[in-house]
Amino acid sequence: MVKIKTFASPLTIFRTRNQIEELDQAVNRFIAAEGVTRVVTVSDTCTTDDTGATIGVLRVLAYE
Repeated sequence: MVKIKTFASPLTIFRTRNQIEELDQAVNRFIAAEGVTRVVTVSDTCTTDDTGATIGVLRVLAYE
């Protein structure tokens, strides 16, 4: 059965690279802790504020 897990991370100027790396680590910890045997897909999308500026990222993991 395919399951879905969503991760979110805010993005702030001058810290974006670290925040993306932290998001990667959170996903990897989840995969290891849950014993995920197969990743079906990983998808990222940005969130924006009312001016169109990117303020966050959502990562969706589909796995078995």
